[in-house]
Amino acid sequence: MKFQTVQYDSLFTRLDFRSKLVIILSITILAFVWESPIAGVVLMLAVILSCILAGVKLNYLSTLFKLMIPFYIFLILSMGFFNVEQVKLLAHKSELTTIFSFPQAWWLIGGAKMSLEGVLYGLNIVFKTLTMTLVVPLAIFTTDVNQMTVGMVRAKIPYKVVFIFSSTLRFVPLLLEEVQLIIESQCLRGLDFEKMNGFKKAQVYAKVAVPLILNSLAKSQKLEVVLQSKAFSGSSTRTYLHESDLATSDYVLMISSVVLFIMAIALYFSFGIGKFGWLIYQ
Repeated sequence: MKFQTVQYDSLFTRLDFRSKLVIILSITILAFVWESPIAGVVLMLAVILSCILAGVKLNYLSTLFKLMIPFYIFLILSMGFFNVEQVKLLAHKSELTTIFSFPQAWWLIGGAKMSLEGVLYGLNIVFKTLTMTLVVPLAIFTTDVNQMTVGMVRAKIPYKVVFIFSSTLRFVPLLLEEVQLIIESQCLRGLDFEKMNGFKKAQVYAKVAVPLILNSLAKSQKLEVVLQSKAFSGSSTRTYLHESDLATSDYVLMISSVVLFIMAIALYFSFGIGKFGWLIYQ
């Protein structure tokens, strides 16, 4: 997948990156704290809807889901069969609800049981990871790299860290384009890439890794020479071509995010909203 940015102007593209950092931090911590699959799926759907409204391409979202499906299936099965003690503590139950079990006579897996609570816990982890994964493009894809850099510096993040982050964002599209160019050059030499199965395609991509790594090392060495020739010190006390100013909408969004986050944490510890058994055992 190529590094993508949104194609049209929206509320998210007009926001300062500092306000987006507050949103990322609030949603990530909340997704990590909540144990309820119901609360988790609501938060995940809210982030997906925000990505769509912000203009994140649907093919990016669908490709991301397809890539993660095998991992999520394995995660749900492993949690349903093997994660017993932790789920008992979360559910406050001495015995879990069995929804499937293998015959006792079967070799190695005989008697293994899949619990309803384990599956719910696995689903909660799926929703957590999707939420944390999708909230990042919601902020990065809607922000120009230059505005992102200035916003992070204004947020008192060390400039060396900001420079490494922004350089990574700029290098990723170049690396992906190089992969495409290498494959296209092999196709011109007779490689029928389109008719290959998944295993052969994986072998081709593995062979691409060697020239790609060599080209990346060459680019990084050139970048090091350029930085040294310009006496790069990593100090944030410098002039910037682009400006990053907080508008009224940024302040409103940051204050709203912090208030909602505090309310959600208070409800979690006071009334159990967001805990594992919320709306399930009531």
